[in-house]
Amino acid sequence: MATKQSAWIPTQGQAEPPQVAEPPDEYGTLASEEYTVQTMPKVANASGLAATFVLIIFFITNVPSAVGASAGTFTFWIVGAITFFIPCVIATAQLGHMFPHEGSLYNWTHRAFGGYMSFFVAFCAWFPCVLLMIVAADVIVGYLQGLNPNWLVQPWQQGLALIAVIAFSGVLAVQRTAMILKLVKVILVFAFIAVFLVGLSGVVWLLSGHHADKTFVMNTPAALGFAWNPSGHAWNPTGYYTLALFAFITQAFLGIEVPLNMGGEMTSHKVVTRHLLWGALLVLVGYFVTSFGVLVVTGTTQNGVTFALVLTVQKALGPIAGYIVAILVLCNFVVTPAIYSYAYARLLLVGGIDQRLPMRVAKLNKNRVPATAIIFQTFVAIAFAAALFILVPSLTTTANAVTLNTIVYNVVISASTLVWAISTAFLFIDLVKFYVQDRKIFRKLLIFPMPVLWISIVLGTASCVVSIIGALLYSLIPNLLDNSKWWYIVGGITLACIIIAVIGSMFANSEASWQTFKEN
Repeated sequence: MATKQSAWIPTQGQAEPPQVAEPPDEYGTLASEEYTVQTMPKVANASGLAATFVLIIFFITNVPSAVGASAGTFTFWIVGAITFFIPCVIATAQLGHMFPHEGSLYNWTHRAFGGYMSFFVAFCAWFPCVLLMIVAADVIVGYLQGLNPNWLVQPWQQGLALIAVIAFSGVLAVQRTAMILKLVKVILVFAFIAVFLVGLSGVVWLLSGHHADKTFVMNTPAALGFAWNPSGHAWNPTGYYTLALFAFITQAFLGIEVPLNMGGEMTSHKVVTRHLLWGALLVLVGYFVTSFGVLVVTGTTQNGVTFALVLTVQKALGPIAGYIVAILVLCNFVVTPAIYSYAYARLLLVGGIDQRLPMRVAKLNKNRVPATAIIFQTFVAIAFAAALFILVPSLTTTANAVTLNTIVYNVVISASTLVWAISTAFLFIDLVKFYVQDRKIFRKLLIFPMPVLWISIVLGTASCVVSIIGALLYSLIPNLLDNSKWWYIVGGITLACIIIAVIGSMFANSEASWQTFKEN
């Protein structure tokens, strides 16, 4: 049985990684696998990647939208964790153990299916980054408006604020990776102080003699029996609310593999499993604790209002504590776009190194950071923000500007979620391909029992399909855009993105083949 050394250079004083059985390798190694370990600093330790993992996945502002199910929110979090989040963590840990290389899903899909599919999947994984940077920046706008309703009331003002935040994130992301990872750890502490205060609000509210919000109390027994519905109807697994919210919960768990885009920069092999374990635990704790606090104190009365977190704390602990939470959330989302930027820029980096994108996109700055890739996606995010919040509203009347802004925002975000779910499904598809490709070697590389892996593959793939159906067929804003219009608008945008990815994959694969031909 062939053996090989793990693909990184040990740091001073670090023991050599153990020899492992040669993983399945039908399509050959990539230039990016060797280049990154030789040029990128080994600064991504378990704590740094765990903090990145949590802040990419755990959007504390997802909770006000999730609590629309009242007590059933906990059922959704549990079902989503069991059927999607944990299977994705298991699949990512297994793939990261087999191929701890820069680019994660891009690299794994290349090993499984070759260059064409790897570029397609990488595009589907990268595209949501642009819009998620906008989403994170938009939280800041929402919180500033919550603190003072007279601030940023016009869409163009919101657009300028978003552009400023995104531009700042680009400046931050091109700094030394070691410094950014330290900053991310600090922001993680800020985020969980906010989580603690929201959870404490629920406890203090109950201990001070108040009753939990009536919507929470009324729905708790039914929710535990899987028979609740906020509109008063019987629970229906094919109904609007169930599928729409399940799709939302799945979206709240997306991004598991993203920190491993920095696989070539890890300090050791153990980082793969350690950051996933601690990161997953923190994400689940964050969502559960925050949901508890909001539901006990305010119930569903502030459903969908991101500022509900502050209102919850103000109601239970007083205005000063509420303002502290507001400041903590603002600090979190000032840095979050930069986290997305530096993590996703690695996909452009490896694409450039492997000659599937212009090679200049892989250029590093003096901090050994892919600055060109970061600057490119920062400008793309700014262009999208300007289009969504300045250009489109300017084409309609002032009375309809905010409504149109809301429609465009939700439609584009849902479309990006669909594209992201497609790429996430390849975590499980790649595993199946590796197993079929060489079962003997695959079993030697296992870190989980095969039954656990198969259960994860089945549950994870099914959840991706169900979430895609829910996000496609059911409107997030039925009062503004009904289901009959929603599905073909969102589906049309998603289809356009997929077509761009398919055509781009063809050109990228052709470019890689041409470069190889010239070298030979």
